[in-house]
Amino acid sequence: MQDCKTRPDGEAGIVLDDDEAVLRNVGPRLRSLRRTRGVTLTELAAQTGLVPSTISRIERGQTRPTLEQLLPLARAYAVPLDELVSAPPTGDPRVHLRPVRKHGLTFVPLGMPTGGLQAYKVLYPPVSQLPPPQFHSHPGREWFYVLSGTVQLVLSGTRTELTAGEAADFSTDEPHWIGNARDDMPAETIAIYGKQGERVHITDV
Repeated sequence: MQDCKTRPDGEAGIVLDDDEAVLRNVGPRLRSLRRTRGVTLTELAAQTGLVPSTISRIERGQTRPTLEQLLPLARAYAVPLDELVSAPPTGDPRVHLRPVRKHGLTFVPLGMPTGGLQAYKVLYPPVSQLPPPQFHSHPGREWFYVLSGTVQLVLSGTRTELTAGEAADFSTDEPHWIGNARDDMPAETIAIYGKQGERVHITDV
């Protein structure tokens, strides 16, 4: 709803209420996320089940997004829903950590999404609480550093255990899986993913 109010500069004019101002910012924020990630409308449509023309109209502010449209978009970008509909704070360099859960693991982003390399703190529950291993392969490289506990890396059928203070760097072209090696305690790592690795490990495709 629009009201005729006095603007901050003292002149009378049309001022958007808070809800409408928020909705007007959603489209540009979605477009910026998609372009930063290097995703086409067609690719995003395949991930979300939305029609490409609908996504385009939302990005250009020609239609108001509904909750049913925003939820799959938030999942595709691996960002909380409130990050899509509220303006990010300015002047604050701190990263607001919002965990993402997938495959029984917890991923805590350690930086803002940029479409390039992305760092996460990954929490692995005891091995008995993990689902069966899912091996992935994709172009690129992956790096992780073990903060605590013991992590097992299975790479092309070869199993390696890494303890706190150890790191691994490997080509993700080879089928790989990472999990906790122990059942008496959780494990934590710092992991860095490229765009494709992040999409495989963090977001649903």
